[in-house]
Amino acid sequence: MKVQPKKHLGQHFLHDKNIAYKIVDILTDAPTIIEIGAGMGILSSILQEKFGTKVLYFDVDKESIKFLIDELKIPEKQVFLQDILAYDFSKQTNSIHIIGNFPYNISSPIFFKILEHKNKIDQVVCMIQKEVAQRIATSEGSKTYGILSVLLQAFYDIKYHFTVNENVFTPPPKVKSAVIELKRNNVNNIDCSEELFFKVVKTAFNQRRKMLSNSLSSIISKEDIPTQYGNKRPEQMSVKDFIDLTKQIEQIYFRE
Repeated sequence: MKVQPKKHLGQHFLHDKNIAYKIVDILTDAPTIIEIGAGMGILSSILQEKFGTKVLYFDVDKESIKFLIDELKIPEKQVFLQDILAYDFSKQTNSIHIIGNFPYNISSPIFFKILEHKNKIDQVVCMIQKEVAQRIATSEGSKTYGILSVLLQAFYDIKYHFTVNENVFTPPPKVKSAVIELKRNNVNNIDCSEELFFKVVKTAFNQRRKMLSNSLSSIISKEDIPTQYGNKRPEQMSVKDFIDLTKQIEQIYFRE
């Protein structure tokens, strides 16, 4: 039995076992391990051998789920026919580590989901589009630096591990992929409203060519924006700068 890759699900199945082992080797042990997008099970078989019943496998493809159960003999209680974006991570009481070849078309929503549950999710090892991986891992001053760069780096240490060529997938994607790792840092509290922090970052980058004094005018007036930030564009702001700016906005407008 084989699983047919489905274009509407953004499926590109890895078929290089050596790369699969390299990916799994990055992952550390945890009470709960979740694989997103099990596909043809190339990671799943290694995960099951290494971590056993700690692993939960998620896919939205019935064919993939059937393959995991029938061919790889993974117990049904570990296999979920479910969109990970709809999964309630609060069901898990312990630390969660995530691994997967994320579908390109939903990689950004998956990262926002991870941020929602950052206090449970301690490690993420994933293969994604190379361009997205570079964007997440880059620092201020880069043209690719953006919303996910800032928000993820505020709470995770990011490591770009290696690039993966198109020819190790079936069907081959049109772009290169990359494997990155997110490890939860020691920041439990950024000392300002996270909701406001997210809003400031998103608003700034949604008008990335503008100076912050203009792009953030819906949040803070030009007169009130701190002088050291007003004439900067968002890609010139470090994570620390964005947190500091949010603190100052909060002090001006939101604290009695």
